Amino acid sequence: MIQKKINLREDDPDIYMTTYLSELKSTPYDAMLVIPGGGYYDVCADREGEPIALAYMTAGFNAFVLHYSVKEKAVFPRSLCDASLALSYIRAHAEEFNINPDRIFVVGFSAGGHLAGSLGVMWDIPEICEITGIEPGSNKPNGVVLGYPVVSGKRCATHLGSFQRLLGKNDPTDEELELYSLENHVKAETAAPMFAFHTATDPVVPVASPLLLALAYAKAGLPFELHVFPQGPHGLALANRATSHGNPNIESRVSSWVSLSVDWIKGL
Repeated sequence: MIQKKINLREDDPDIYMTTYLSELKSTPYDAMLVIPGGGYYDVCADREGEPIALAYMTAGFNAFVLHYSVKEKAVFPRSLCDASLALSYIRAHAEEFNINPDRIFVVGFSAGGHLAGSLGVMWDIPEICEITGIEPGSNKPNGVVLGYPVVSGKRCATHLGSFQRLLGKNDPTDEELELYSLENHVKAETAAPMFAFHTATDPVVPVASPLLLALAYAKAGLPFELHVFPQGPHGLALANRATSHGNPNIESRVSSWVSLSVDWIKGL
């Protein structure tokens, strides 16, 4: 396995991605950009970074784990610019990474799911290219996989802390919360295909969150796949011993999400 750290911003050493590349020479691999969660306060790479990258490597992908802007630096669109820089870099270096530039996917969890989903539906907002200097469209993923994602600012569905950090304020109005609600940005002409999974009993991010996004995809006539498992806490990651870290984060049914997402990707 080829592992190396790639800095994405000259002005910020905390913004980088780590490669997980097969040393086997073969036809180009599909690529997976992994975006860990952490409420836009932290990057939970120990559970939602490397273990996810290795799971997708096992399934035949070359993978990359992103460390993006959090805390006071997370104010929109900073983190989306980081993710855009990462995806654009992967595409520009497709030959070096032995990947198919037309088969680059992104998987994100919790607030990282919001960031992955933002790449899927807001990759084309003009300020991203203006700020980063990337080529328009070079940051569009070919599909997004969202694990128990933060999606909406609606009070019935939100994880308020994530939106507080996106907005840079502790008391956002309902109108401000709607600004970065993903379901409001789904356009039939531009949104990437979406796969999502959640649990009905998630106590941190209500299951209404991915349901709202799925409804927006359905209204736009866009392809998506949604799995709502009957039980499980927030932050399951792989939902097996590898990512349980001694917590009761093992749900055998939920652990099927990786193979389900791989099958979905193969069908695109």
